[in-house]
Formats: sequence, structure tokens, C-alpha cells
Amino acid sequence: MAHPAHSPTAQPDLVLRNANVVTLDDWLPRASVVAVRYGMITWVGRDEDLGRTGWRAERVVDCEGRTLVPGFIDSHMHLLAYAASLRDVDCGPGAVRSIADIRRAISDRARGAPEGAWLVGRGYDDSALLERRHPTRHDLDAATSLPVRLAHSSGHACVLNSAALAMVGIGAETPDPVDGVIERDDSGEPTGLLLEMDAYLDGRIPRRTRADFEAGVRQAGERLSALGVTTVVDATPTNSVERWETFARLRLSGVPLPRITMMAGYDHLDDFIDAGMGYGFGDEHLRLGHVKIMLTATTGALHPQPDELTAMVARAHAEGFSAAIHAVEAEAVEAAARSIAEARRVRPIAFADRIEHCSECPPDVLRQVRRAGVAVSTQPAFVHHRGDRYLAGAPEDVQPWLYAMRSLLDAGVPTAAGSDAPVVEPNPMVGVAAAVTRASRNGRLVAPGQAVTPMEALRAYTLGAARVSGLGDLTGSIEVGKLADFALLDADPTAVAAEDIRRIRAAVVL
Repeated sequence: MAHPAHSPTAQPDLVLRNANVVTLDDWLPRASVVAVRYGMITWVGRDEDLGRTGWRAERVVDCEGRTLVPGFIDSHMHLLAYAASLRDVDCGPGAVRSIADIRRAISDRARGAPEGAWLVGRGYDDSALLERRHPTRHDLDAATSLPVRLAHSSGHACVLNSAALAMVGIGAETPDPVDGVIERDDSGEPTGLLLEMDAYLDGRIPRRTRADFEAGVRQAGERLSALGVTTVVDATPTNSVERWETFARLRLSGVPLPRITMMAGYDHLDDFIDAGMGYGFGDEHLRLGHVKIMLTATTGALHPQPDELTAMVARAHAEGFSAAIHAVEAEAVEAAARSIAEARRVRPIAFADRIEHCSECPPDVLRQVRRAGVAVSTQPAFVHHRGDRYLAGAPEDVQPWLYAMRSLLDAGVPTAAGSDAPVVEPNPMVGVAAAVTRASRNGRLVAPGQAVTPMEALRAYTLGAARVSGLGDLTGSIEVGKLADFALLDADPTAVAAEDIRRIRAAVVL
């Protein structure tokens, strides 16, 4: 007997037929027809049942046997930074091989730049450069006299040239921020390399022109649609009420954007509360999500300290928000789990708190994560893009527990997947493939014991991401009553050879 939710209902305005529908719905895992009315799914079934419905849909799309899946959800990215990166000088491994290449790329861009303009390069990876080191301010000075900011692929470091250092007020006498590092040479002068210094630089570097900004956002929206991404969670720690208003203005102006759940930066929590904006504020297009808290170990010590971190989580809970804590290293992940557990004992919260990244998760830390009842948003695509670096630099006893999806799922930890774009390109199929194969860009295996099945990886980018982000009732699966968010694939990731998953092409249907 069919599940009643899949019985024919009202006349649809769109029917997708002749599809290999992977629903992510346990009641009806596979189908071939989906009906839509007013942007909502009204029926899921089989082609042979379609003739009995008596429908005359305004639009019928023949999917020609291709695979229809729920629209992909990027559970952790930085949308405006990704948009900006598309306008920057590409200094990633695919574009440059050496510091000399970086100099040439920046010099080429400088030739057409107006006097006083800032030049921004993105995506360099010191481990992928021939010199196997970070560029210095002197390297960038050789490219141009204009101020230059060169962002590392991790998003947690950048290099400024001498002109840029002077303009932001960093010199030999400048003290390190409490949660950042100014690398210095033997004489005490800055080398140009800055670690975890984005908060310091915010407001000290001029903003882009509105035209350039909007052109980048349009490019980002079009690119995400071409990848089948229908929803993103913006996890930027500096997200403010002003950032919310920017997203709202962009949407009203007609710029193509996916659905956005925007985390609230912890430092701006009071502003959100004063504006009457609580957890879940907004609509299905733009929604307020978790409170983002940064927990780092860049300086060799945890910042903030565990007691302060617990107080921050408790404050978010008191205001009705769940917390999302950035934690990479094992000690940071454990501290995040402990703080969340302590805060939840004082005040239970309806929606699960999250740990962002959870990059190192050995068994003892995993037990803390599971006991805390938290969810994890991880980045399997890092295994592909940065796996060779992990194998070269991560301690051998850490390597088996890097981006440990298998361990997380086996422990019953709700797990979602995202890209952390612009750290890596937000192509879900690269992430799905990496989660399954655990292969680096050069084909080397990274923690192969953490491999998951294609269906588990697909779920992490759809229903798993929806549930971890508080969207499980709205999207993430192809079920009656949910939003009509679909991605059409040219192959079935659950049926092709694992090494072919990465080459699957996707696009948003509607």
C-alpha cells in the first residue's frame, strides 16, 4: 500500500517525469515522477501511475532518464567571500605553481588598476608552491607598489605587501591581537604573513565598489545554480544585522541567489536581539540560523578559554539560539563538545548545537562529541583538495581521524557536508566523491577507513545538511509538502564507479 503522503492531490503547475528520482525519503526511496504546485512538492510516484491522475499540468519536463535528487545544501560556506573571490586574482594551485607565478599574476592585474586601488589575490597554498613556503611582503612588493592582500586557501591566513601593511597600521611595534599572529623576521619586522587576522583587518581595508560587489554575487549565484546548489548556510563569524540587510537587498534586487540561512556572529548577538531577530527569523528564502562562535588554537592556546566559551554558548541558548562552534584541532573539538554539554545541562535547547569542521576527531574526542548531543558540519572535499598536504604535514597518529565521516555516522552523530567556500570550490559532487573514495588530488588515500557509501555522502549534502541546519521540515528530500528544490544529474552517484562520481554534472531544475 502506498504511503498516503504520495497520493495524487491538486492540479500541479509542473510535472517532472521519466526521471530516476532519488528521494532521500525512507517511505519511497525511488520514484520517476514529481509534481509541483506553487513551488511545493504535491505528489511523488511512478510514470505508470501518472495517467490515472487526470492532470493537465501547465509544464511537463521530460528528464530523459537522468537522476533527480534534492537540491544540494552547502551546510557551511561564506557566500559573500566566495562572490568576492570570483573577482580576485586567482592564485590557487590550478592557476599558479610558484611565487614567481603569483608575482606575475598580480603584476598583470595591476597594469589595469587605478592609482590607489587595492589588489586582492586568493587561494594560494604554500604547500603546493615550488618554494614550499608562504610569500612575503617583499615578494609582493616586487609585483606592484599598489597595496596587495593575498589570501591563503584555508581562509585563516593572508599576506600583505609593504604598502598594505602601512595602510592598515601594522609595523614592528604593532602587538599581536589576542587571537591572531603577525609573523616577524629576525629583526622584528613583519614578514607580511598574518594568521587569524581577518577581524583586525575588517574595516581597515576599503570595501569593493557596489558594481564590482554585485557582479561577484551574480557570478556566485549563477555558479551555485550550475552546481545544483539550492540552499547555503553562511557561516561567516562577522555576520551582522547589516549583512542580513545586504542579503535582503540583493534578493529584492533580483540577483540570483540560493536560499540562505545566515548564522549570526556572536559579537553581533546583541544587535540581532535589539532588532527583534531570533533563531529562525525570516522566511524560506532568507533565514537566521545558529550563532557562530570561533574557537581557535592558532597561538598555541585555546581562544576563548573553556569557561568563557561555555558562557558564550549559554548566552546564545538564553536568547533562544543554538550555537555553531568553529573547531578544527582535536583539543578544540573536545573543548567545544564539553562547553556545549555544560551549557545544555543548564538550559536545554530545541535545535542541536553544531561543531563546524571537526577536522580531527580521534575516538576519545568522538565520545565527547556523541555524549554532548551535537551535530557536525564537515568538509569532505578538503580530502580531495588538501589531502596531499595533510599526508605531508599531519602527525601519523592524527591522520586516521581526519574529517572522520565514517566514525561520526557510526556513532550516530548527525552529520552534514559543506564546502567552506571560498576555501575550496563549492562543487558538491567533488565532496561526495571524496567522502566515498578518500582520494587526494594526486590519488593518494587519506584516512581510507573513514570512507562512506555514495548514499551516505549524498544524504550529507541534502537531508543531513537540512536537519543539521534546522531546515529538515522544509527541504533536503523529495517529499510531499517540501519545497520544490531539485538538482538534475547526468548520472546516478549511487550507481556509477566511485572514481567517476566527481565528474558528474549537476544543475538546478527550477
